[in-house]
Amino acid sequence: MEQRANPVRRQRCAIYTRKSSEEGLEQEFNSLHAQREACEAYVASQRSEGWVLVRDQYDDGGISGGTLERPGLKQLLADIEDGLIDVVVVYKIDRLSRSLMDFSKLVEVFDRNGVTFVSVTQSFNTTTSMGRLTLNILLSFAQFEREVTAERIRDKVRASRMKGMWMGGYVPLGYDVKDRKLVVNEEEAATVRGIFERFVEVGSATVLARELRRKGLRNKQGTLVDKGYLYRVLVNRVYRGDAVHKGKAYPGEHQAIIDEQLWDQVHAILRQNPRKRANNTRAQAPALLKGLIFTATGAAMTPSSTKKGVRRYRYYVSMDVIKNREPSDEGIPRRLPADLVEAAVVTELRRVMRAPSITAQVIAHLAREGHAFAEADVISALETFDDVWGQLFPAEQTRIVQLLVRRVTVTSEGLVIDVRTDGVSGVMRDMMAPRKKVAAE
Repeated sequence: MEQRANPVRRQRCAIYTRKSSEEGLEQEFNSLHAQREACEAYVASQRSEGWVLVRDQYDDGGISGGTLERPGLKQLLADIEDGLIDVVVVYKIDRLSRSLMDFSKLVEVFDRNGVTFVSVTQSFNTTTSMGRLTLNILLSFAQFEREVTAERIRDKVRASRMKGMWMGGYVPLGYDVKDRKLVVNEEEAATVRGIFERFVEVGSATVLARELRRKGLRNKQGTLVDKGYLYRVLVNRVYRGDAVHKGKAYPGEHQAIIDEQLWDQVHAILRQNPRKRANNTRAQAPALLKGLIFTATGAAMTPSSTKKGVRRYRYYVSMDVIKNREPSDEGIPRRLPADLVEAAVVTELRRVMRAPSITAQVIAHLAREGHAFAEADVISALETFDDVWGQLFPAEQTRIVQLLVRRVTVTSEGLVIDVRTDGVSGVMRDMMAPRKKVAAE
């Protein structure tokens, strides 16, 4: 009686290919194609064992084997979990992973789903203890090779930085990259110099950041600058023409933007105690309404401040409180937030500047004084007051308020702001008169 052979069990085979870099992927026949061709030939040689190739392709080009975050690998694992694959075929085991820990996770997935792993250039069977030992040895060497390669790259970067070469990464404001070298962008370089020079004047990154944000200054990524970004600019030795590696500076191939004198001035300020610099900043920004604000009973209100944690709160306080005098009118506030009062006064000044009656008075007053300003120029100066105000130094803002405000009276119902309309003419005259540049001695 003739015996019938047992049918061969069908083995669905998936080929996985990977290449760490994108170099050469644009070629018609690249490394991924070569891996797939070798794997397809191996699967074909096992056709008698029931091996058949699945139609889906699992490829990861330009992705390191040191991570499992790979689209092709993720799809492969998903299909394994769905029971669609019996054998995973790769050209070499390090194509699947170069990390011993990551590979152990993959083997767990394979074992849980009854999947066999095959390398066409390294013959072993993962279902036996000897096969697992061989796999671990090969993986250890693969991981060793990856770590040695990383060390070589780090050594190359260090040697290149010591020669002053640009090694890629974040491109600082003020430079562009051409032919893998930093080249000065003159427009941005002028902005960087302006940041350093202005910091020397104000001595405060907080104040400077506020000014630059009002002007709409953005970094290379298109984000409005903040205090943290300014500190990174001010300490970046690239602007001195240096190449920095691991905290050590070497002469760079690129051109410096900041000269040694300006750099030293900025860093002399940065070396000061932050508390001392904050005190200097507050000293340079006097209260806008000092000597101008009174209660309705005639008591002067003087600037004062308190500190809670790291924040400082400013107030205008009646002298009745400071002198412990009994108020003659209980309905009048004796302590007001300085920011609130000053904002109200500035808002009123801006409204006054836009009033048509004030415009006519200013034009007539300037004409009587013999100034040959065109009416259109006067109107334009009044209309741009809002923009100009935001760019003024705190001391200059205080000077203008002293010219424009005669008195601010605090009543039980609110503020009464007495504006000097004659002072508007003086401010406009200063804004339109050509400013003479005085060279620093």
